[in-house]
Amino acid sequence: MSTNDAAGMGNRIGGPGSLAGKRALVIGASSGIGLATAEALLVDGADVLICARDAGRLESAAAGLREAAPGGGTLATRICDGMDGAQVREAVALAAGEAGLDIAVSVPGGGNYCPVLGYDDDEFSATIDLNVRPTYLMIKYAGLSMVKSGGGSIVVTSSTAAEFSSPFLAAYCAAKAACDQLVRVAADEVGQHGIRVNSVRPGLTRTGATDAMFENRAMIDAFLAEQPIKKDGDAADIGRAIRFLAGPESAWITGQSLTVDGGHTIRKFPWLEDVARAVAGEEVFDAIERGETT
Repeated sequence: MSTNDAAGMGNRIGGPGSLAGKRALVIGASSGIGLATAEALLVDGADVLICARDAGRLESAAAGLREAAPGGGTLATRICDGMDGAQVREAVALAAGEAGLDIAVSVPGGGNYCPVLGYDDDEFSATIDLNVRPTYLMIKYAGLSMVKSGGGSIVVTSSTAAEFSSPFLAAYCAAKAACDQLVRVAADEVGQHGIRVNSVRPGLTRTGATDAMFENRAMIDAFLAEQPIKKDGDAADIGRAIRFLAGPESAWITGQSLTVDGGHTIRKFPWLEDVARAVAGEEVFDAIERGETT
């Protein structure tokens, strides 16, 4: 092994204890990507506060994490709705304690299939709010806390839908693109305080929220056909990417959106009109053909 190779091995990302003494907050951590992220942070030694809206699911997640990372950092829980500013502010304060907050991760969001001409006006706005509001609230309150403590890393979840046209997901695409632009502007403003802000763009990822989609094998095969790496994504793939952006290994990275999708965005989003018809309803498509609203 060369000297350079040996030096490279000494700089491997992460590992037990590499986040020792760091205080982290993960909102949306009762399952899926948030849960996988919390595990990655805990295993590497961070003290983690996990938050979600449902008390039962949150405690179940905590029990699983304590088994998965028995030698890691400390773990605490708190009920928090990422859409509620007061609750986010309180969760940030609890996670920060007297030492200050080092890592803040926001996962909540979502959307559904509908043709662009078929959205109910309020439904479209609600999808935008569901994705952008938690992102903003985390950046705002975690950012204010990190200004006091001298810096930190904020990571939010975006989507490959922010990057390319995803037919029948217009509201979700617009929302995630807004999140990524918010990340860039925030990173520009708060970098002077030693705060980094980045996002991760997952491709189609197997989580509890997407189980029904993975039962539709034809749809999954359509996705895989557009991926150079023929592998279903799982929550751990995304959790590891968030862990990288959260930690010191990415200290010179800010204002970026890291795509984790098996190469899907190199190609194109599959045409899923049959899925959109099943979700939105045939009446929505029929009304569009008549130039009407439902």
